[in-house]
Amino acid sequence: MNEFTLDLNQRPRRNRKSATVRALVRETEISVKDFVYPVFIMEGENKEEPIPSMPGMTRKTVDVLLKEIEECVALGVKAIAPFPSIAEEKKDHKGSESYNPNGLVPTCVRAIKEKFPDVVVMTDAALDPFNIDGHDGIVAENGEILNDETVDVLCKMAVCHAKAGADFVCPSDMMDGRIGAIRSALDAAGFTNTSIMAYSAKYASAFYGPFRDALDSAPKAGDKKTYQMDPANRREAIREVALDINEGADIVMVKPACYYLDVLREVADFSEVPVAAYQVSGEYAMLCAAAENGWLDRNRVILESLMGIKRAGAKMIWTYFAKEAAKLLQGES
Repeated sequence: MNEFTLDLNQRPRRNRKSATVRALVRETEISVKDFVYPVFIMEGENKEEPIPSMPGMTRKTVDVLLKEIEECVALGVKAIAPFPSIAEEKKDHKGSESYNPNGLVPTCVRAIKEKFPDVVVMTDAALDPFNIDGHDGIVAENGEILNDETVDVLCKMAVCHAKAGADFVCPSDMMDGRIGAIRSALDAAGFTNTSIMAYSAKYASAFYGPFRDALDSAPKAGDKKTYQMDPANRREAIREVALDINEGADIVMVKPACYYLDVLREVADFSEVPVAAYQVSGEYAMLCAAAENGWLDRNRVILESLMGIKRAGAKMIWTYFAKEAAKLLQGES
């Protein structure tokens, strides 16, 4: 045995010497209560389709989704965000199907709230699933995304979802002024208790590809760089967050999560309302692919990635790993 001993006053390793000690001094904890589970829905009955670019995720009809939500509730996952796959014949240039009271999303919301009244339902407010152009807003003949005309439709969509029972409407479109307009529309319709979670710092990221595969919602022409944020910009996120808070957002979001942790930290330090982060489809797909190839330990990287997001300041995490992480956390307890 080496008799050499350093004369050290501080030995940080003493706080890591056992699992119990590590748990006692742990600075950040993740919990099943942190998770929002994004799901993909489609029309019909008793159908489920795999999404090849998102292993383990599927498009489901509402009846099949209700069975999955039962499993989610048993695991402690009680916040659901449904995203619709809309038939091409129901799409138009103005996203009119987005505020159909008998459309797929309001039908889904009513079914969830009827069977699981305590489950929080968060609906997406953007036109890309309903717009034949595949953009989050109405497209002019010259290719410009029309801001104010889009916001008018988003207000109708938000009220439609609120009438169906949505707890949160979540504008993901990145149009200017839409939070204030939606808040006014909800209040005027009597839905003062319907919350708004704003996708405030949503970047024009390449990590959304699998999601667009899942909904067949990729732009038919052009890109989303005139309305989603430039990935090079950090300080601009604070400006967007401040505007959304001032307009009435109850929660703000940073999206994507894992490659924007610096932005998330700054937003969390600045924001006076809770901050969400979305671990997006591309981030999910990369971890799944690496694990399937045996390059990474799937269970460990799931929890480590979520811990990183929580440590950076997220109060809640939107993640396709929600159910799997819940099971892993049960195993740790």
